[in-house]
Amino acid sequence: MVALPRQGNGEPRARGHMVVCGDDGLARRLASELREVYRQRVVLVIPAEQAEHAEHAGQAGQHVAAAGPSVTDTMSGAMVLPIRVETARAPTPEVLLHAEADSAAALALLYEDDETNLRAALAARRLSPGLRLVVRMYNRKLGQHLEELLDEAALVAVPGMDRAALDASTTVLSDADTAAPALVATAIADTNKVVQADGLLLRAAERPVPGRGEVPDPGLCTLALLSSTAADPAGAEGSETSGTPAPELLPDDRTVQSTSARGTVVLEAVRRDGPALPARRLSRRGVPLGELVSARLRWALAGIVAAVLALSVTTTVLTDADPVHATYLTLLDLFSINDPALEDSTTRQVLQLLSGLVGLALLPLLVAGALEALGTFRTTGALRRPPRGLSGHIVLLGLGKVGARVLARLRELDIPVVCVEKDPDARGIALARDLGVPVVVGDVTEDGVLDAARVHRAAALLALTSSDTTNLEATLAARVIKGDVRVALRLYDDDFATAVYRTLRSAHPEAVTRSRSVSHLAAPAFAGAMMGRQIIGAISVERKVLLFAALPVAGHHQFEGRTVTEAFRAGAWRVLALDTAGPEARSPDLANMGQDGHPSLLWDLHPGHVLQPQDRVVIAATRRGLAELLDPSASSRRTTR
Repeated sequence: MVALPRQGNGEPRARGHMVVCGDDGLARRLASELREVYRQRVVLVIPAEQAEHAEHAGQAGQHVAAAGPSVTDTMSGAMVLPIRVETARAPTPEVLLHAEADSAAALALLYEDDETNLRAALAARRLSPGLRLVVRMYNRKLGQHLEELLDEAALVAVPGMDRAALDASTTVLSDADTAAPALVATAIADTNKVVQADGLLLRAAERPVPGRGEVPDPGLCTLALLSSTAADPAGAEGSETSGTPAPELLPDDRTVQSTSARGTVVLEAVRRDGPALPARRLSRRGVPLGELVSARLRWALAGIVAAVLALSVTTTVLTDADPVHATYLTLLDLFSINDPALEDSTTRQVLQLLSGLVGLALLPLLVAGALEALGTFRTTGALRRPPRGLSGHIVLLGLGKVGARVLARLRELDIPVVCVEKDPDARGIALARDLGVPVVVGDVTEDGVLDAARVHRAAALLALTSSDTTNLEATLAARVIKGDVRVALRLYDDDFATAVYRTLRSAHPEAVTRSRSVSHLAAPAFAGAMMGRQIIGAISVERKVLLFAALPVAGHHQFEGRTVTEAFRAGAWRVLALDTAGPEARSPDLANMGQDGHPSLLWDLHPGHVLQPQDRVVIAATRRGLAELLDPSASSRRTTR
């Protein structure tokens, strides 16, 4: 198990359990994640109707606890701790006390109502000032204020504890925010094994055995050697059979180079192949000149300017006027405000007539330009339509709270998007209008809506509406229009998702179809926050798990004063990146962007770089390796065993 950090007074806190409170599938998912990935003892507080789903999934406390304090996972041989299920309508102080939240290591409040989570968080902080809180809130601004308030309350309750060593931290997350990176990675690179660090999406990519003469791409680093080299298009993991070596986590370079008959798992950045989004935006930040005036009008105005210059030069050559005076006379004639050249020479009269003709052509151009600019400003606040030549884009169905977050993430990556939304007052409509993203307003199940979104030239389809049937119907319609389009659809029911996936895979074996649940994608981020802010995420490798964490070098003799190569321990941990931001400017949660919005992680570290006490590093570690880093006594206990 992963040990908790020490308290501010230097004394280790007694080990506690995890309490998860919620009223939907995210609570059940999180309880399973804590038990299966982090091997934690969990108390799950859910309404009575949700407890039936937990029992159906084999999570009810009485079923698991009947085998004793822990049971053995028959697949992996590891010890699995029980989940105790308590039923309650709301997380009142009495309910939290009954769940022993006052002695727990962490508490997660996952109710769909922000106000319910806020009230429970305040009550939990009064019950236990040293309790780590993870709160689910969609309102970002309110969540930020709540996080600061609860952290200040913990600092007041525990005198002498500075903020840097604050163990009783509060983390506010949104399931939509945490699920968005995985949904984006599915649409771009067909994977959900992703970790978000400082705004960068990283994925664990499985690489088959390279053929003869092929040079494998090492990515950022090699995370594991697989036990099976067979590729499964369904996304199933390899299986350990008799005579097949088990997956080897964090192997050293010599082992990787000497092993040629096994596939590998490498860490790489998620990137998209295809055209980037053109730098054309209509937003409140300003309107480009190309949008104000059309190309034809610009060419016509250029012709007028050329004619004026030609007349000015001609006047200078054929008359006694100097260039400045000749230009002035030409402009006066152009705007018909000069006296008729009755007493002047024939040359001057001809030039005046020509200038007048050019002025007659200028008047309608000025009127047309004014009308075009007025029309552009009037339509700046309106929704854009998909351009006719658009291709290689992602069609996003649904602009609710999840769709809006995914849209923002896609635009941060400069990926062209076309949105489809039935409700013109949906959450993401204002965001799409502000970003200048094309939107088709209409029911996706109606004829012509997907055609208007140019799905026949799209690279991927993300069906993220709140209706399973709508997402499925849109997927089937898209398959008819373009059979090989990559599809990721959001489905709530697991059994229904399994049946849909198998059917679509059988009907369209050449196409990629993935079903995703927001609660399933968000649970790892919430679980990492419950283990501490240093946990960035987790990636499964067959039946094993790799954890990603951000740790300060100071206080860890395994890192301090050592080079990157010396700090690496095969099978336990590996330094991946260095946080280049100063200690005062570091973001406490590297799963999100830094304070200034710019990435601060350096991934291409020289093997001879010496780690200093003031540094902070990102590591990949096994469960046992991270436990040893966070709890030095774990090393001695392992040695005695």
